[in-house]
Amino acid sequence: MTSTAFCIGGDLKVRRLGFGAMHLPTDPGPGRETSLAIARRAVELGVTLIDTAYLYGGGANEELLAEALHPYPDGLLITTKVGVARSGSSGEWKLDGRPAVLREQVEQALRRLRVERIGLLQLHRIDPDTPLADQVGTLRDLQTEGKIGRIGLSEVTVGELNQAREIVDVASVQNRYNLLDREHEPVLTACEAAGIAFLPWRPVAWGKSGAKAEIASMATELDATPTQVALAWLLGHSPVILPIPGTARIDHLEENLLAERLEMTPVHRDRLDNLSAVA
Repeated sequence: MTSTAFCIGGDLKVRRLGFGAMHLPTDPGPGRETSLAIARRAVELGVTLIDTAYLYGGGANEELLAEALHPYPDGLLITTKVGVARSGSSGEWKLDGRPAVLREQVEQALRRLRVERIGLLQLHRIDPDTPLADQVGTLRDLQTEGKIGRIGLSEVTVGELNQAREIVDVASVQNRYNLLDREHEPVLTACEAAGIAFLPWRPVAWGKSGAKAEIASMATELDATPTQVALAWLLGHSPVILPIPGTARIDHLEENLLAERLEMTPVHRDRLDNLSAVA
């Protein structure tokens, strides 16, 4: 039977099927009220891993989650990401892993999330203009100061992961990955070998018509939705995968979490395993 829990960093136990908050509207109005309700409903349904980032609204998403959920229940992990900033000249978002920027973004995340320590802090991207050792070293220093519990990376190669692990203990990796997009399979394999949590962003995506038809057909066979099929495949594909599907609708949230209960036979899995060539 597929395990529904994972210990990030070996000791931080979370439910494997989490929630990505990126799509939650944060502007005042009915949309924001729905966002607050969705975040609260996720926790009511047993979600213990919620993913956000400074990039999501320049911190507005973090503030939304704090408004919805603070004081946080025991066992809830809200992980956020830093390392992307607005350009002073153009106002466009760009990678910025300079130590002073990372440190300031962590300090602001602590304030917005209303916590003294971020349980899992992830580097949103590696800034090619700043030495990796400086970026990861800054997070290590913040960890030593007690402001970060565990350190994660996002959109990294196996080589970058190995380089970072020479400096810090990497607890998680967040790369793009789903049933039809397995470009980062080597990174997943490296995470499995090291016991590192792998949080696929964009965990659900639909490819060309042949793949879409096969997923839809299997969903009908299993009395499930195509999204549930895709999430169930992720949960069964590797024990270190922690999917974080996002939605702005409560009914979709509830449907997504039911993917844990979807039972697939080896034949079903073989059919899905072969779909990446069709996508």
